[in-house]
Amino acid sequence: MKGIYTSKMGEVQITTDVIATYAGTTAVECFGIVGMAKVYTRDGGIARLLKKESLTKGISVHIAENEINLDFHVIVAYGVSIQAVADNLIENVRYKLEEFTGMRVNRVNVFVEGVRVID
Repeated sequence: MKGIYTSKMGEVQITTDVIATYAGTTAVECFGIVGMAKVYTRDGGIARLLKKESLTKGISVHIAENEINLDFHVIVAYGVSIQAVADNLIENVRYKLEEFTGMRVNRVNVFVEGVRVID
């Protein structure tokens, strides 16, 4: 699925991979986010921290009628307020994606898959 933005100059199509990459980069810049996570069901539901090159695997992007819905699977730093971190992530991603794409971000869901102690 692609997001389509139409202007007087023409049409711009944005793929979900581009949106996921931008959203993932924005998310890992947020305080308290250690990184994106992928849950491996074959390992009993264990979440693993993804490398920076694999940010998009921890994010699901759905576009309907030029509205973006996102699911983030993240690992947070130990000792931070999960609610504050999630609220910060949601607001930063919403603002930056709307500026970047010109589309409305309808919903951002945050799934905390793990906690990691940071040195």
